[in-house]
Amino acid sequence: MAIVPSGSTCAAQWGIRPQPMLKHGTNKMTSQCCVRSKICNFGAPASSFFSQDSLHALSSSVSSQTSQRRRGARFIVRADADFYSILGVSKNASKSEIKSAYRKLARSYHPDVNKEPGAEQKFKDISNAYEVLSDDEKRSLYDRYGEAGLKGAGMGTGDFSNPFDLFESLFEGMGGMGGMGGMGGRSRSRAADGQDEYYNLVLNFKEAVFGVEKEIEISRLESCGTCNGSGAKPGTTPSRCSTCGGQGQVVSSARTPLGVFQQVMTCSTCGGTGEMSTPCNTCSGDGRVRRTKRISLKVPAGVDSGSRLRVRNEGNAGRRGGSPGDLFVIIEVIPDPILRRDDTNILYTCKVSYIDAILGTTIKVPTVDGMVDLKIPAGTQPNTTLVMAKKGVPLLNKNNMRGDQLVRVQVEIPKRLSSDEKKLIEELADLSKGKAASRR
Repeated sequence: MAIVPSGSTCAAQWGIRPQPMLKHGTNKMTSQCCVRSKICNFGAPASSFFSQDSLHALSSSVSSQTSQRRRGARFIVRADADFYSILGVSKNASKSEIKSAYRKLARSYHPDVNKEPGAEQKFKDISNAYEVLSDDEKRSLYDRYGEAGLKGAGMGTGDFSNPFDLFESLFEGMGGMGGMGGMGGRSRSRAADGQDEYYNLVLNFKEAVFGVEKEIEISRLESCGTCNGSGAKPGTTPSRCSTCGGQGQVVSSARTPLGVFQQVMTCSTCGGTGEMSTPCNTCSGDGRVRRTKRISLKVPAGVDSGSRLRVRNEGNAGRRGGSPGDLFVIIEVIPDPILRRDDTNILYTCKVSYIDAILGTTIKVPTVDGMVDLKIPAGTQPNTTLVMAKKGVPLLNKNNMRGDQLVRVQVEIPKRLSSDEKKLIEELADLSKGKAASRR
């Protein structure tokens, strides 16, 4: 539905960070690399890329940030703190500032690095705050209405049911979680959550205004009953992946004039699980099969084209016991041939004769509630807008509040008159001139 700039200078710009190296086959690597040694490579005699002063500044920056992480690990945010406070940014912070703050805090509070009590909850709060503030639509709603505004719009406070998914989505391109020491184990061993499913629902004008209950049929991936979602053929035992040695990740390195660049990637052979198994005949090793399901959906009053409804846990099933995704229903409303909608107001244009505009009259006007009498006051001018209170669209999730129907009056002037009509109009004109003269 939806749903993103980096931490330390040397790690973000050059992809260099301390990390354990995997040993497999002929590719033998050790874990002896560190940030200081990487920086020294940049300042080797063969390269004039950094001056000695620059190297000293970079080294000091790394030490300072390490110290800041330790101090941040002891900082506790109250449960009612706002998202900007959680990330430590101002309310007018740019996207890059928000992203940078998230990366720094996420590294410090990840449960595989920070073992202090409350670190995991702090990590979840940080992820939730970043997910909202990094999305323009969610941030706008949050700035105006707070968390209640997000829930009222059907968005909740975040689309990531597991904060580790958000963490990996940001750090995967910079070496993955393996680039943070012992943090690779969690990503390989934990279950993978299912993807969200989307469905387009078409409503007529009145269904969108007053809400409706619909039964829809969706197609989604469900857990395989033959292998119970494991993806392995029943009766077989998984074996360690020979490509990554059971690590779920492989390391590639390249030596350049600026130093050695290394990248940790998910193993393509085992998909990051670290295991290989005989695939299930039913699901072909995926652990899921596609099936159709009918569900009852309650559409609230006041939705419009582009509105998005979220049905939790009705998306695709997760892998290896992961949580299912959500179902997002995208609303499309068929326009009414007579009535037009402007947010919560309904617009209508009526035509009256010049006689009725002068003398006043009562006409029948179509509304979403049916035909309603509308009084046209005497002396109504062309293009006058009359307000029919509470005949508009209910506010979303507030059915007791409605907009108005705005009726624009067009006065019809006849192009041709009969001789009697013309005579009467002339007499009326003479009478009007006489009144004007007497006033003088």
